[in-house]
Amino acid sequence: MEQVTMSDRFDCDNCKESLYGRKYIQADGGHGDNPYCIPCYDSLFANTCDECKELIGHDARELFYEDRHYHEHCFRCFRCDRSLADEPFTSQDEALLCNDCYCNEFSSKCVACDKTVMPGTRKLEYGGSTWHEGCFICHSCEQPIGSKSFIPDKDEHYCVSCYEDKFAPRCTRCKKALAKGGVTYRDEPWHKECFVCTGCKVQLAGQHFTSREDNPYCLKCFGSLYSKKCEACSKPITGFGGGKYISFEERQWHQPCFTCTECSVSLVGAGFFPNGDQILCRDCNTNSNL
Repeated sequence: MEQVTMSDRFDCDNCKESLYGRKYIQADGGHGDNPYCIPCYDSLFANTCDECKELIGHDARELFYEDRHYHEHCFRCFRCDRSLADEPFTSQDEALLCNDCYCNEFSSKCVACDKTVMPGTRKLEYGGSTWHEGCFICHSCEQPIGSKSFIPDKDEHYCVSCYEDKFAPRCTRCKKALAKGGVTYRDEPWHKECFVCTGCKVQLAGQHFTSREDNPYCLKCFGSLYSKKCEACSKPITGFGGGKYISFEERQWHQPCFTCTECSVSLVGAGFFPNGDQILCRDCNTNSNL
């Protein structure tokens, strides 16, 4: 190290005034190792505060944000004047805002607790309103709904199970909640799988059926249990599906079965003659009497 004696000059590189007995700063980087008095150093190298437009002295804490320089005490929230030197902040239209002011002005409020929904926190939005995730709860069980399905009812929200317990109709047979679909019979709700034939228990949804004493039956069971039998083929006469039949003296026939006992000619719309259990056409009746 080169020794400096009182006979050597030791002056500020800018103003040339002696630095003996004075504080000075030795510039580094692109300015070499030249010494400067404090006023010259600040005037030559200090940055200007973007807020107060004054120099940021060598002994001041300087903050740098988006190519702008600030005194520590000038780097403040535009709304509440709070220091942002050690606080998270946001820039809005070039105005600096602390997180609290930004959230109060630009963030949504939870409709349940009326507190700000902070940026980055989990939230739920529905119908133009916002909730904290933990504040969006079922009106009945008061458990958070989260990402599960829910059902709105006026200004209230229900998880599916609570809504079914509270509002859904009950199946006439099993008494359990009928959430969707189902069958209405005699103004009463049924699950499709519960609406079955009283006789054979086959499901009746989507097929023709009839009833007896308020009990539903498929056509096959109803015919077998309650319909009269055709005198010719002994099969039930149901009359369903537009089927026509002939009735005579408490006896019935399917229309295709109403034929002459002897020659099998159709007697529908024609004259016929009863002969005991037989029915005869005109010709066969005449021949039987010869």
